[in-house]
Amino acid sequence: MTYHIGARIKDPNAVDKFTIDWDDGFLAGATLLSSTVIVPAGITLDSDTNDNTTVTVTLSGGTVGDEYTVTNRISTSDGRTDDRSVRVRILER
Repeated sequence: MTYHIGARIKDPNAVDKFTIDWDDGFLAGATLLSSTVIVPAGITLDSDTNDNTTVTVTLSGGTVGDEYTVTNRISTSDGRTDDRSVRVRILER
């Protein structure tokens, strides 16, 4: 199941960082074992890092007026897998 965690506005020239907090009741004592960030063509994943409970994503690029869905797929220490997605809309700021 993919859970959408809202939308973000990003300038096409900005390098934007955001954090996905998985320790909001979902983990329930488990920890993140792996994390994969999936980005569509047109926006660039500059980096992603994770610790036991959060994933930090850094994005650049994008086309003004377009919206991109960025998905974080994780697996946990208790054997679960889940997705959370963020919509990123590109606007001049």
